[in-house]
Amino acid sequence: MSDENLFDQEDYLQARVDECIWQKSSDAGISRQRFLQILATMVGATAIGGLAKPAPAHSQTSKSNLSTSAAVKPKGSRIIKPLPPGYISHSKGTLEMNWEAMYERGYLVPNNWFYVHSRNTPPPFDPSTWRLHIQGTGVSTPCQFSYDEIITMPSISVTCAIECAANGRRFFEEAYNKPLSGTKWRLGAIGVAEWTGVPLSILFERAGLKSTARDVLVEGGDLDSLDSKQFKFSSVVPISKALADNSLLVYAMNGEPLPPDHGQPCRALFPGWGGNANVKWIERIEVSETPIYTQWVLEQMVLVGADYPAISPYKGKVITYQNVKSAFELAWPATLTAKPYLMRGRSWSGKGKIVRVEVSLNGGKTWQFARLREPNFPFAWVRWDIEWNPIPGEYSLQARATDNLGNTQPTTVPWNDSGLLYGGVVSHPVTVHG
Repeated sequence: MSDENLFDQEDYLQARVDECIWQKSSDAGISRQRFLQILATMVGATAIGGLAKPAPAHSQTSKSNLSTSAAVKPKGSRIIKPLPPGYISHSKGTLEMNWEAMYERGYLVPNNWFYVHSRNTPPPFDPSTWRLHIQGTGVSTPCQFSYDEIITMPSISVTCAIECAANGRRFFEEAYNKPLSGTKWRLGAIGVAEWTGVPLSILFERAGLKSTARDVLVEGGDLDSLDSKQFKFSSVVPISKALADNSLLVYAMNGEPLPPDHGQPCRALFPGWGGNANVKWIERIEVSETPIYTQWVLEQMVLVGADYPAISPYKGKVITYQNVKSAFELAWPATLTAKPYLMRGRSWSGKGKIVRVEVSLNGGKTWQFARLREPNFPFAWVRWDIEWNPIPGEYSLQARATDNLGNTQPTTVPWNDSGLLYGGVVSHPVTVHG
């Protein structure tokens, strides 16, 4: 996808909002201006009747030392794979990557070390009965594919990150001294892997994609709940994103069949977008000629706060691409001995490729450029390092990265009520003993 197309999404979202307003006002037999006046007196997405209701389930579309033993799973854990040493399991369905463990690792995160965020235990998979259904007004030939048919189609491999939109949520709490609900991730809700699968464009071609197609809903096999209602989890992307060369129906991860915790048999891959867009355990894809609105996207995948006014039908600013972040490959907090070190870290951007990383070893007073190491793939991350020979004392290490579109990590980040997309410079505490 070209750099220009990265910004088309903002225009498309605005077009969807305008179209929604026009359709609702037409249905109500009133002018668009009058409809906007009515909306101004109401609150959020619920102002538009019917948009915030999920479709029925059948139709909807750390700190830890490396020498420690394997982490203990919470009682009733939804995670199937063994938990690696030193990793953090915040709840029944989460596993945060240990940055300290990545110091001596390569570019990719091994499957068993990859972070996990699951709302439910992975659903059972029977390759003889599983089917992927492709349907909707945006295709002329609704169809279904078996697992064997999927894995024998033309495929490609894409190396990129998948990152939870809530990665870094804990830093919102610390910066604003306000509690937040949800998993208290630091920066370990991310991983980079080589994903292999079928370009969605091939599947859509076989289903007879119409030129009038607008939105794509991807639905998984796991149930989620919102406002005491249960529905199958799904996400929505515009057709332009779904047709991008690197948007895949993934069936393999780092050269192995997709593990249950990571979406077996198939998951979506939309490089650069928040983790929720990369739906796991896919069962159905709906292609529509009109915009698709789901309660999850309208109310949960949005930034809500004083700096993010709602634009109906969305409750806040819609989350699409991830922002720029950096992390040190260190324990949190870290304790070191006074001697020379090669400090290492990784930086990434959901909108492209990292071109510069600056590091401060004194809490932001002075900065120096870090060395960037190959490979450096867009929508993934770059590894970097810098020498440091500290004397005993307390330190606050900081790193800030800039991508090829000029996006740089800010010092502060506006608050949002769900603690999503924290992209500010993080202060990593280090104690050095003599």
